[in-house]
Amino acid sequence: MYPVNLYNTLTKKVEPFRTNEEGKASMYTCGPTVYHFAHIGNLRSYIMEDVLEKTLRYAGYDVKRVMNITDVGHLSSDADTGEDKMLAGAKREKKSVMEIAKFYTEAFFDDCRKLNIKTPDVVEPATNCIQEFIQMVQKLLDTGYAYVAGGNVYFDTARLENYYVLSNQNEEELMVGARDDVEEDENKRNKADFVLWFTKSKFDDQELKWESPWGVGYPGWHIECSAISIKHLGERLDLHCGGIDNVFPHHTNEIAQSEAYLGHKWCNHWFHVLHLNDNTGKMSKSKGDFLTVSLLEEKGYRPVVYRMFCLQSHYRKPLMFSYDVLDNVKVAYEKLTKRIAGLSGEGQLQEEQMRGFEDAFAEALGNDINTSQALTVVYDVLKSELNDSSKRALIEKFDQVLSLDLLREEEAEEVDGELKAFVEAKIEERKAAKKAKDFATADAIREELKAKGIEIKDTREGTVWSVVE
Repeated sequence: MYPVNLYNTLTKKVEPFRTNEEGKASMYTCGPTVYHFAHIGNLRSYIMEDVLEKTLRYAGYDVKRVMNITDVGHLSSDADTGEDKMLAGAKREKKSVMEIAKFYTEAFFDDCRKLNIKTPDVVEPATNCIQEFIQMVQKLLDTGYAYVAGGNVYFDTARLENYYVLSNQNEEELMVGARDDVEEDENKRNKADFVLWFTKSKFDDQELKWESPWGVGYPGWHIECSAISIKHLGERLDLHCGGIDNVFPHHTNEIAQSEAYLGHKWCNHWFHVLHLNDNTGKMSKSKGDFLTVSLLEEKGYRPVVYRMFCLQSHYRKPLMFSYDVLDNVKVAYEKLTKRIAGLSGEGQLQEEQMRGFEDAFAEALGNDINTSQALTVVYDVLKSELNDSSKRALIEKFDQVLSLDLLREEEAEEVDGELKAFVEAKIEERKAAKKAKDFATADAIREELKAKGIEIKDTREGTVWSVVE
């Protein structure tokens, strides 16, 4: 097995990844709240978690990865206030909550497929686990870690010696840094307490409700991941992943309730991916207009180009998105895949010489998932004295982790000569119309070509065209 060193949010340092059972790794990743499309900022986290999982497999671990689907309980404020995001989505689209959940769950996994993100071994919607949530909440009440007030069940953070163990900050600092404004809940004994179960006394328009010992209601968001992880991965978790904004309060609350429930340390290692930013700041659905995989496709980018864009930066650094940078990555990707496609595949494998590149690739990934260095190893292979067969074999192996379709077959570029002449003449005609500010004619030419299955795109280098299926 190759060694893997990871930054641990819990200890604030890079350290060797160790598991509770030798050779086996239990991995939990927070899944999406399926009330809207995922934006590419969300998907950066899932891409890097996918690379992490594949790195562990490459290193020799038998990985079991579990992910939840939040289809109930996630409120519009992280402070356990506001409207359920699923209900808000249902109102927005005039559908039922479960119709919304089904549609956006499928959309999320469609985006993952396009980005070559492996589906976790277990995907569990929150609505499948209501009895597990109730059982966990009841034990926390029985052991004095929770209390009932105003019809809701709250976790009592005062019972813990170090509630802020994950973030290593004090309460006031964290409240300032939280994503949402904190509204005062008079039912709470302590400002940091959080809801484990809501009853009908709050949010009476909630569509999904279940019978419980405390009245008809629904679970809080934080209880989901603890219960689902324990259900599928047992009482001792090796690795928990999520975006950096999950550190507080979500993951902080998960640790609190899980360790109070279990009576011992729950998770050894915490992995967090930093934000994707644009020139307005952190990408967020709340801004209304956000970037999706489908939008990138409409603009002519392969989703895998966005994956490569993410891999060129370290997951613990904020990543700035711009189309100029994405254009550069697109050009680099096309050059790289064409260069690989040109390898003949001839010659016997030079296994002894290949080993050094395999070790360098594993070392890059084992150094806190240094994907940019791992990509450099791919280029080093292409520049090396290895024969083409050995180069192809190495790149195929590396792409099991990178998942960039590096050995993809190039699309057929043979186009009928008569069609080519027709399209290029139309492009020139459109160019002249635009120059004359006759935009109606220019638009009509675009539509004419579109009707014939020809898509055109204006770039800084001029107008390009392609045949669409």
